[in-house]
Amino acid sequence: MLPDEISEYWKTVVDTIQEGVMIVTPEGTIVSVNHAFLRMTGYDEKELIGQLCSHLNCTSCHAVRKRESHHWCRLFRDGFLTKQRCILTGKDGNQIQILKNASVLRDSKGKIIGAVETMTDITELLERETKIEAFKKELSDRDTFHGLVGISAPMQKVYNLINNAADSDAPIIIYGESGTGKELVAQAVHEISSRRNFPYVKVNCAALNESLLESELFGHVKGAFTNAIHDRKGRFEAAEKGCIFLDEIGDLPLATQVKLLRVLEEKVIERVGDNQSVPINVRIISATNKDLMKMVREETFREDFFYRINVIPIHIPPVRERYGDIPLLAESFFRHLLLKTEKKIKGISSGAMDVLMQYDWPGNVRELRSTFEYAFVTCQGESIRPEDLPVVIQNHHHTSVPPPVSVPPLSDKKKRQKQELLDALSAAGGNQLQAAEILGVSRVTIWNRMNRFGIRSDKRIWQE
Repeated sequence: MLPDEISEYWKTVVDTIQEGVMIVTPEGTIVSVNHAFLRMTGYDEKELIGQLCSHLNCTSCHAVRKRESHHWCRLFRDGFLTKQRCILTGKDGNQIQILKNASVLRDSKGKIIGAVETMTDITELLERETKIEAFKKELSDRDTFHGLVGISAPMQKVYNLINNAADSDAPIIIYGESGTGKELVAQAVHEISSRRNFPYVKVNCAALNESLLESELFGHVKGAFTNAIHDRKGRFEAAEKGCIFLDEIGDLPLATQVKLLRVLEEKVIERVGDNQSVPINVRIISATNKDLMKMVREETFREDFFYRINVIPIHIPPVRERYGDIPLLAESFFRHLLLKTEKKIKGISSGAMDVLMQYDWPGNVRELRSTFEYAFVTCQGESIRPEDLPVVIQNHHHTSVPPPVSVPPLSDKKKRQKQELLDALSAAGGNQLQAAEILGVSRVTIWNRMNRFGIRSDKRIWQE
């Protein structure tokens, strides 16, 4: 392609670029812009060509004028700008957050004849960051505990036990149904403990057969078995001075239980294929969804091993025993998915929340999270409605009234706040959105206060 042909097609090339491009004279007069720049600012080309670039109210240019009155732009002094954060004003008056790169243009003799600027619109990116920060603030420490969401009395007991257990080095075992968040509890123990700056290693005992499990836990030496072509450290050595989390410990083979019993009692391990003892300094945290005492009676789990790992038991309540936390959990998953998918969904309808509160959640927190993943796919409106939820949840109803939510004694201030909430719900006929408008707060705040004060979210929502 000849130089003349390149010049002929250059405008087409520039117009295919997704970033905004603007060319100005040394005096700051706009002589060319591409399609992306017009889309970004909302102007037509004829409205910009011949105008001074100050027409766009670039914040970086204003700052330079204030400091250096002898020149309109520092670009012509420095010759370039790199990753300059600034704000333009669009035709409709909206502010556009941009990331700017620019360079002067010179003729064959080195004389400056103008400048070119490329601009990337980062408004949506910054809005996303703002949403993330707002979400973090909304899910404050009052409502979360190291990733665990809930303010109900059963969860408060769990938090207290985690705090107390973290100060000890004794083995911890976490009991709970599938999907209750046992791994989050183990992680919380590690994060609070004095071992938090050392490794945290996870092992799923149900995912490996007996021979592979021992190699994973204790390591092996070269030649210990086929394909053992070099020495390898196990998970216990990798967790030195930290914590090892043994998930699904109820699935451990009896032979492995014997070897772990020695680890607990003597603080040493032996690599597969070796008879040398290796001292270790590791705290053991285990978890199971099985009834280990029943397994002991049935002789499928060693009694001596059970009593060594069962020093500090932590029981995670299923969701059906903490209904008051469902709105908080729902809002948490909603916010996470809103940021992840960027769908334009404004919230969870009262009807959908009522359906969520009427379901037993056999899959616990994991099922609730999956429910919102499903709802974000099916929802086509501004809010998640009952029909956006999985059919099994839509069609389910409690056979009995949910148990009352246990709440701690309230201070005088909290009593007044609770009464204001009850009055607002009564005036609104139980409609949470209207109650929020009466109190001048968000619907999320209404849900949070209802949970905190033990007010049920059903058709008797405004009653204690």
